[in-house]
Amino acid sequence: MSATETTTEAADADGWDAVRELPPSAKLVAKALEYNDQLTQSQLADETLLPARTVRYALSRLEEHDAVASRFSFTDARKRVYTLDIE
Repeated sequence: MSATETTTEAADADGWDAVRELPPSAKLVAKALEYNDQLTQSQLADETLLPARTVRYALSRLEEHDAVASRFSFTDARKRVYTLDIE
């Protein structure tokens, strides 16, 4: 195993370690984003069967730990699209 592989694995573990300390709703949202490349808040609510308010809270907690990235949707500028920012 090379030094770069070890460094990459350590960075990946740090990202998921931070998620492990979050509430279950944040873990569920992170897993949904892991399986789907990008989702909006409403799509996340549909995918996880969580209330929209819980999804917003989970996303804010994930953003605090730099676990998700967001950008404005190209099809509807009122919506944000979220992607998982850890491996």
